[in-house]
Amino acid sequence: MEKKKGVLSWYFDSNLLYRILIGLILGAIFGIVIGNSLQGDALQKVLVWTTFFGNIFVRLLNMIMLPIIISTLIVGASSVSPAQLGKVGIRVIVFYLITSAVAVTIGLVMGVIFHPQAVLSGFAETAGREATQTKMTEILLNIIPTNIFASIVNVQVLPIIFFALVFGLALSYLKLSPDQRVKKAAEMVYDMFDGIAEAVMKMIKGIMQYAPIGVFALIAGVFATNGPKVMGALGVVTAACFIGYTIHVVLVYFGMLKFYGGMGIGRFIRDGKDPFFTAFVTRSSNGTLPVTMNAAEKMGIGKDVYSFSLPLGATINMDGTAIYLGVAATFVALSVWGHGFNASQYGLIVITATLASIGTAGVPGAGAIMLLMVLETIGLPVATGTAVAGAYAMILGIDALLDMGRTALNVTGDLVCTAVVCKKLNMLDMDKWNS
Repeated sequence: MEKKKGVLSWYFDSNLLYRILIGLILGAIFGIVIGNSLQGDALQKVLVWTTFFGNIFVRLLNMIMLPIIISTLIVGASSVSPAQLGKVGIRVIVFYLITSAVAVTIGLVMGVIFHPQAVLSGFAETAGREATQTKMTEILLNIIPTNIFASIVNVQVLPIIFFALVFGLALSYLKLSPDQRVKKAAEMVYDMFDGIAEAVMKMIKGIMQYAPIGVFALIAGVFATNGPKVMGALGVVTAACFIGYTIHVVLVYFGMLKFYGGMGIGRFIRDGKDPFFTAFVTRSSNGTLPVTMNAAEKMGIGKDVYSFSLPLGATINMDGTAIYLGVAATFVALSVWGHGFNASQYGLIVITATLASIGTAGVPGAGAIMLLMVLETIGLPVATGTAVAGAYAMILGIDALLDMGRTALNVTGDLVCTAVVCKKLNMLDMDKWNS
């Protein structure tokens, strides 16, 4: 029997990517129309409602930020079995973290070069929380929380990330305890956080169904008060991200293959292109895993290696997302403050993006949640009615497009790091590689 479709099935059954883009376009058109046709109190009455529906979306995103940080990072860290952290595991993780740090640096450089900025007016004054020049030793020391509950209450992202990682690693060791009582308790705690993570991801999927409406409302407010001139800034953001993605592939990935691994770039592209294009279309590192594993098998990477490194990479290796964060954070800062970052803020962005990548889910749109964390860390909280929320909405409107490139880069990075580590440890089947 055919299931009866609901009244809103036309909305929920359509592609979310298209709905968000349509929301962006219609919001821009609506904002320009009311901005040109209404004045004074009449305009303000309309903006009250666009602000209301936009603020619902902002509050929903803020609602899930801390639960997703804590649950996914604990699950991600505790999923790395200490027994597998041998010579391969440690090297793969180190490669993942180094390339992520390099990637966010490339993103920040792209932000400096392209200088993406939208001059926003008509918003509430953003809270003055710009970071002052702080010694790097103090920044690193502040990562370690003295009171984790105070850090949660005050939304101090880096201490929360640090605690979640340490807790997750401790949990991973307890899961292997010979004491059955301890092992059972650890598995129960893991299952609890795993369940929380799954519930939060379900919430995100639900919230993203509201995203087209939220983006429409927020973008309408931006264009009603600022006009169409802000649209050009989004083109600059897109160009900066994709050029950054390309630079990372050519300099970092191809450089690792050729000069560190002594491996042929053309050979890698032959099998690596399949997961690249699959990730580009699906926008999901996890969803692309079967294709990525098949490519690894064809390259001569052992199943005992890629069955560990590739799922791990889908969780902790987010090079494309790191580049996106660097560019997007620069765009928000320039649009709100009118200037870029100081040395302390650059350091905070690199550290936050690298650490946060460990627990970011490999699903569409996860990078937008990470951007909330980064902005919070550098003193740009996405608060309702502020210019930060307006700038964030602009980025979110084109997030699906940016997500295609960054996911393809994430998956390619997983495969490159795994192949290079195998080659350096003489664990690569050269007959398959040379076939």
